[in-house]
Amino acid sequence: MQETKDQKYTGSSIRVLEGLEAVRTRPGMYIGSTSTRGLNHLIYEIVDNSVDEHLAGFCDTIEVTLEKDGSCTVADNGRGIPVDLHETGVSALRVVFTTLHAGGKFDNNAYKTSGGLHGVGSSVVNALSERLTVQVKRGGRIYEDRYERGVPVQELNEGLLPVVGRASGTGTRINFLPDPEIFEKTRFREEDVRSRLHETAYLNPNLTIRLTDMRQDPPREDEFHEPEGLVAFLKNLNKGKEAVTDVIYFKGMSDGIEVEAALQYVNELHEIVLGFCNNIYNAEGGSHLTGFKTTFTQVMNTYARGIGVLKDKDENFNGSDIRNGLTAVISIKHPDPRFEGQTKTKLDNQDAAKAVSQVTGEEIVRYYDRNLDVLKASLGRAEQAARIRKAQKKVTDNLIKPAKFSFDSNGKLANCTSRDAEHCEIFIVEGDSAGGSAKMARDRMYQAILPIRGKILNVEKASIDKVLANAEIRTMINAFGCGFSEDYGNDFDITRLRYNKIIIMADADVDGSHISNLLLTFFYRFMPDLISEGHVYVAMPPLYKVVPKRGEGEYLYDDAALARYRRTHKGGFTLQRYKGLGEMDAEQLWETTLDPARRRLRQVLIEDASTASMITELLMGSEVPPRRQFIHDHADDAQLDI
Repeated sequence: MQETKDQKYTGSSIRVLEGLEAVRTRPGMYIGSTSTRGLNHLIYEIVDNSVDEHLAGFCDTIEVTLEKDGSCTVADNGRGIPVDLHETGVSALRVVFTTLHAGGKFDNNAYKTSGGLHGVGSSVVNALSERLTVQVKRGGRIYEDRYERGVPVQELNEGLLPVVGRASGTGTRINFLPDPEIFEKTRFREEDVRSRLHETAYLNPNLTIRLTDMRQDPPREDEFHEPEGLVAFLKNLNKGKEAVTDVIYFKGMSDGIEVEAALQYVNELHEIVLGFCNNIYNAEGGSHLTGFKTTFTQVMNTYARGIGVLKDKDENFNGSDIRNGLTAVISIKHPDPRFEGQTKTKLDNQDAAKAVSQVTGEEIVRYYDRNLDVLKASLGRAEQAARIRKAQKKVTDNLIKPAKFSFDSNGKLANCTSRDAEHCEIFIVEGDSAGGSAKMARDRMYQAILPIRGKILNVEKASIDKVLANAEIRTMINAFGCGFSEDYGNDFDITRLRYNKIIIMADADVDGSHISNLLLTFFYRFMPDLISEGHVYVAMPPLYKVVPKRGEGEYLYDDAALARYRRTHKGGFTLQRYKGLGEMDAEQLWETTLDPARRRLRQVLIEDASTASMITELLMGSEVPPRRQFIHDHADDAQLDI
């Protein structure tokens, strides 16, 4: 009898990953991805450890240097990682850098609060670095340890580190070079690092952070010190916007959890509410933001009825009404935080919701009782938002009528057979030609194809009635099945989404990029949860196909790949340049862009909500001078399609 695949699954199939091998095998589990986002996360892991020293009261300066050789150095003036002999028989420092879940974060006497909850930050960075060197200043001496891809290369003397010099003071200095075997790119993105470090300075008013980029000529130096803390952070978020109220700031304690918040209303149609726990930005929010939003809505509705803004017959303002035009930063310090995932994007502690709710309920009432003019201005925003919402709902009721709209007969959407949303995906394809090829190439069971004609409406510049009157946008709203943002008079429900993946499939040229940006702007403003919950992707079709005189053809996805092929390939070959998806036949489109086993997709994520909103408004809005200046400042970053 022939042995089946299931019968080959035996005890020998079970693999035990030793030491840091698990990190190198599955890096995405620890840093989110191996893209530039994950690369920069290495810096944040080390910086967060230094910030924890600051929170413990032993560090007031952190220096970050992007070195010419592509490495990064992070130095602080904290206590320095312990170098004495650990119970395992080697220096405690080596245990920290070579063992997952090892560190002072598990000892409440060492750190009362910390962002490095899992105790894996230093060891993960070590595992994913081609080389790493750590120097510690303690007791007037400098101790050093060195590693290559997580493996120690420094010899120990009876388990202790060698002394390489004398020093005054204490502190830790770590230099690491990201491993090109792990990361798609190994050049840190300075703009993102600068934003994160400045953000950290806002959250820690007594901390100074310096960033030096040695890769620039001359080197660029920035110093971040923000004694006003969250108030300064909020002012920066609202820079250039018309303020409706003063900045409201409060701080308090509840059950050992410190809660700090700053909020302000501006003359905008959307909200920005950012959450931080132990200095870590929680991109997906969590329990602390839930506690704030719920209590703030309840308090504002109570005030609205108390001063007569809402009458007995009126329904309460909803949360979206209350937060319309609100910018808020909520920061908590928690002694035992629980996050969803190592990258700490969402806080899971229910006691955090209770603590934030209690402090917000007490402090916001205390503030508004003493500042009735600010209260009336705040409620005025809610009243205006509710009025707009109700008016827009009438528009949407007239324009969006799913029951009378047939997808499969409208001549556009070619739906998939399956109704299992978890496995279904929809491709938004520009052009009838590419759409026709995609319909023939797809897996009809799970893949739906929605062709669109040209460039959709720029929703950043258009009124809601014009947006919803656009045929392409209405088709997408109906196809997805989850509605759109309640900010625009509708009830968005992610659980009704018909497709797990929404994939933008546009040409790899300037027009294709513009179409992708228009679609992403629509998703971001009308269905932001599609992005924040990881449902939006951009297909990465190849630019070239090379066919050697001998051997099989190969698809190349960018000019760098073509340059590498020319350097390494011996002999002649023919080169085909794809100017658009429409030039591919069904078989080629399946091989390169539709086949889940071979295609390349880029997932769209939001790392910094405030920056994302600002960039969207700047690049897609009506104001031309700021957009022109942005393009001028970033001209060197452009990748030209020649």
